[in-house]
Amino acid sequence: MKGSDVDIKGVSKSFGNFRALHEIDLTIKKGEFFSLLGPSGCGKTTLLRIIGGFETPDCGEVTFDGIDVLPLPPNRRQANTVFQSYALFPHLTVFENVAFPLRLKKLPKNQIDSTVGDYLKLVQLENHAHKKPNQLSGGQKQRVAIARALINEPRVLLLDEPLSALDAKLRQHMLIFLDEIHDKIGITFIYVTHDQQEALSVSDRIAVMNLGDVLQVGTPHEIYESPATDFVAHFIGETNLFEATVSSVEKIAASASVSGETEYMEELEIPELGKIKVTTRDELKPGTKVSFTIRPEKIVISKEKPATKRADINLFQGGVDEPIYSGFQTKFYVKVNGSTLIRVIKQHAKYSDEGPDIVWKDQVYLSWSANDGYIVGDGYTAEAEP
Repeated sequence: MKGSDVDIKGVSKSFGNFRALHEIDLTIKKGEFFSLLGPSGCGKTTLLRIIGGFETPDCGEVTFDGIDVLPLPPNRRQANTVFQSYALFPHLTVFENVAFPLRLKKLPKNQIDSTVGDYLKLVQLENHAHKKPNQLSGGQKQRVAIARALINEPRVLLLDEPLSALDAKLRQHMLIFLDEIHDKIGITFIYVTHDQQEALSVSDRIAVMNLGDVLQVGTPHEIYESPATDFVAHFIGETNLFEATVSSVEKIAASASVSGETEYMEELEIPELGKIKVTTRDELKPGTKVSFTIRPEKIVISKEKPATKRADINLFQGGVDEPIYSGFQTKFYVKVNGSTLIRVIKQHAKYSDEGPDIVWKDQVYLSWSANDGYIVGDGYTAEAEP
């Protein structure tokens, strides 16, 4: 593996009275595609700049393979950065832009020519070597920037929102390209983005950040399916989030649980809905204030009342307030108890001549298993609003 382990311990940074980072602790594994994800102003770019040597923390440590890199300038850290703005030299050709780091090292011409050729082939730009940046598309410019950053063979590649200037379809294409490049060269990628889908698509692990803190670190599956806080639940994808109070708790035998481990059936009281059931591995005492979340695609919507008699099914009736058809899916806003809107997503897996069978103002049933909801923390907070 060509990459480096990156350890960040107790890193804090303030700009005047503004606290950008607060005692950040992260361990990024060698060869990992690791994303720093969060809204604007959460501190992710500041953290990336500290790793790269462009900012100095107020306190804390940053090590590559156990070696302290904070005293080192950016060019001695074995880390290169790909910027959002490409930062290409407009008067140089694609070849000369990529060759620039090697010319600074005064390498022999034949070695430069061979190495640049290899990296242009890696980023699929060998036929554009003699073009200037203004003759390239946005995606091509970004690939030049990636080739230039990689040609010095860094152990860590830092990517600061590199796709944000591209249109949606090109971003998807470039994401696949970045993932392929990572698989080929095997170094550590640290990727900054505010786009949840980008992070979920390519990351081995993700750190979700907000207001200078890391709220959760995990795989894309863990972050999406088991959010640690109400902010994470709202920020990653869509969800229905409610303030709730634990009203009762029942232990489920390990042999009867989905996970095979000891679980608890918690009954929650939600002011807008009433009583619902959710399974958890943590025993919460009655009276505990929590936040409850259920993803829209986990909810089953139907015109007919489900026939199941399972005790772990939550069932509500409501009216379709607004259906939004998107071809591959329909999103329904269903009004329950006269005023509470619940978002439901129904995937269209089969062709239908008549289109969606549930339409505006239909009376419908919503149901989900206790295993599909999740308790995300100790209380709903306003900052979790989208």
